Amino acid sequence: MASLITGNTRPVRLADIAKAAGVSHGTASNVFSRPEIVREEVRERVKAAAEAMGYAGPDPKGRLLRAGKVNAIGVASTEPLSYFFDDPFARVMMAGISEACDATGAGIALVSAGNKEKLAWNIQSALVDGFILFCIDGGPRLVELTRERKLPFVALELGFEDDTVSAIGVDNVAGARLAARHLCELGHRRFAVLSLQFADDRTGLVSPEQIEAAVYTGTRDRLTGYFEELSRFGVDTAKVPVYETENEEVSTRAGLETIFAGAEPPTAILAMSDRIAMVAIEWLAERGMKVPGDVSIIGFDGVPDGALCDPPLTTIAQPIIEIGRRAARMILDFDGAVRRETLDVEMVVRASSGPPPPGN
Repeated sequence: MASLITGNTRPVRLADIAKAAGVSHGTASNVFSRPEIVREEVRERVKAAAEAMGYAGPDPKGRLLRAGKVNAIGVASTEPLSYFFDDPFARVMMAGISEACDATGAGIALVSAGNKEKLAWNIQSALVDGFILFCIDGGPRLVELTRERKLPFVALELGFEDDTVSAIGVDNVAGARLAARHLCELGHRRFAVLSLQFADDRTGLVSPEQIEAAVYTGTRDRLTGYFEELSRFGVDTAKVPVYETENEEVSTRAGLETIFAGAEPPTAILAMSDRIAMVAIEWLAERGMKVPGDVSIIGFDGVPDGALCDPPLTTIAQPIIEIGRRAARMILDFDGAVRRETLDVEMVVRASSGPPPPGN
């Protein structure tokens, strides 16, 4: 950071250093940007003048902005900054983004905030060439703010019906059908759904009207896939409770309390994320219920943590790292085109799913 000249309120400039050292402005500039082409004696004289006047060097932001490209991607979320490190899906996604950035020498700036005002400031002030949006919560707000920056951006969710938004994701309907079919073929007929959010700032049991009015159509698509397959096996989906969570422990546990307080608790849980599913496994174990002996659980994501939980989690696996790679390349190689890419999912069968208890 530049210091002030003694007795003056004007910040020290490179021209001041050049004058004090008795060199041209260009020579002084080369000392900081291309020192190898400046004689050692001149370099030392310029550096001594800079140190005496409290000058740390040219502002790198100005140089980058003049170049028109800063060679960095902003990864934005309305979640707290800890989300990028705590959430298993986010961690794997960041690995894919990092891999693409490492290949080109690009940097990554994490952009998040706990309130709308700070988020707007962080988006507006981020020194990046474009944004990757984690549209888990607050997605429409993220899209609105990044549009205002007039920089390229891509949403990690295909659930925006606005086809002017570049997005990359998976076929949520197809993945959800695989999950429901697997449990139905095992013999289950009593189900519950622990969902991601249909709209911001809301949790609890959801009504058909709330589902239809979903802001996040990706969540609605997963439920559509579940219900289409359950109906094919004769399950009355009107009787299947759907509890909207915030994809974290507190709301997931509240959902489980609600669901298992009913007269006919489910023998199978369709969880819209692996994180939700792993919380459910823990909650059931605390109450002496066996997975899958009493309740089968299937997740959705395919994060590495799922293979390590007890029992290992059956899940619908997304190609998370590849999604991250492609999203980063959309920004790094931006050519002005809007792109919407859908990648395939696969079912990974592990030990958390099995037949229902006898008599169910």
